[in-house]
This record gives sequence, structure tokens and C-alpha cells, in this order.
Amino acid sequence: MSTNVFINLPVSDLATSKEFYTSFGWTLDPNFSNDDAGAVTISDTIYLMILGHHHWAQFTDKPVADTRTTSAVINALSVEDPAEIDTLVDRALAAGATEGKAQDLGFMRSRSFADPDGHNWEIMWMDPIARTGDWEAVQAKYGEQQPA
Repeated sequence: MSTNVFINLPVSDLATSKEFYTSFGWTLDPNFSNDDAGAVTISDTIYLMILGHHHWAQFTDKPVADTRTTSAVINALSVEDPAEIDTLVDRALAAGATEGKAQDLGFMRSRSFADPDGHNWEIMWMDPIARTGDWEAVQAKYGEQQPA
């Protein structure tokens, strides 16, 4: 059985967030979306739940963090091809995201963005050789760069 991942985010303007996340190719599931929440399908196993602040409060007693000024989580998603990084991040930027830090180590590349509420996302690719942990093979292919 595969594990599904549900990322839950509080958002200040649900309509804006629904438009933002669907504008770059993710799909809003109308069966689990209403005036309080939006269910966004990222992949077959990854889902994003965007919740208005009043709805978010039903799940926790903690106050909603101001993610425009603080950071607690970076939601990182991998892609199969490094070109997909630019495609997705450029679409997010066109939809109103703010670009964050980029990284290019050759064997691993990423770009990041913040959504309209300041939630951080990183889109990344890693060469399958690097995933094996065989750093001699990585260095042979990319040079002396080391993993962080």
C-alpha cells in the first residue's frame, strides 16, 4: 500500500489560493472543496488542503503563523527531469509567487517560491546516481562538489 501525503496550509484568502495553486497545473477536487477549504491534487499520492483561517482553527489551538515573516516548513517536491523545475516555478511566479533561493550542485538542482501567504515550496531534482549515496560516482560525473 502506498502512503498518501496531505499537506495542510492555512490561507488568508481561499479564493486567491485556489486560483494560485490551480493556475500552474495542480487540480482542485470539487468533491472535497467548499467555501472553507480547497482540496488540491498535486500527484497520485500528494494532496494539498488549503484551509481558511477560521476552518484551520478547528484542527489546532495554536495561532496561525504569519508565514510572510516567519518560516517553519519548506514543502519540497521532486521532479523527474530538471527542466520541470523551471516550468513549475516559472508558472508559480507568473501566478503571483515570490521567488526564493535556488541551488545548483550539478547532481542536485532546486528553485523555490513562496505562495501568496508566504508558504515555502521547493521544487527539486536529484540525479539518480546521487540517490544511491555513491559519492565517488557523483564526483566522477560532476566534480568535487559535496552534498550539504
